[in-house]
Amino acid sequence: MVVRNELSDEQIDRVFQALAASTRRDILRRTLVQEQSVSVLARDYDMSFAAVQKHVAVLEAAELIVKRAEGRERLVRANPEMIARARALLARYEELWRSRISRLDDLLAEDPETDSDTDPGSAPRGSTTPRPKEGA
Repeated sequence: MVVRNELSDEQIDRVFQALAASTRRDILRRTLVQEQSVSVLARDYDMSFAAVQKHVAVLEAAELIVKRAEGRERLVRANPEMIARARALLARYEELWRSRISRLDDLLAEDPETDSDTDPGSAPRGSTTPRPKEGA
């Protein structure tokens, strides 16, 4: 079995769009616990059944949930594979930003004396004489 780890830009857009609405996040949370029918989901929201169906359709298009027919009912369950792929994407973003912040911390922690040696317009360390403004 081949498992794709990378999401396409289109898939990423659909996942973030799907997770942007609190109702859809709640539907996803509820279907992680157990499979539920769309009609049962709809009972808990102050909106029409059709509106809940549209939220489910957005989640389904993002592959965050799987919908199946059982008789006249449509049952919805979370798709753990896509959730894991989205989580891995967010972990990569987190790693990227943590490394950037770490590099920034390193730059800020550098010895200020080293900086004054390389900047000819800077005042010597311990000097209270302000640097002349450029163009003055």
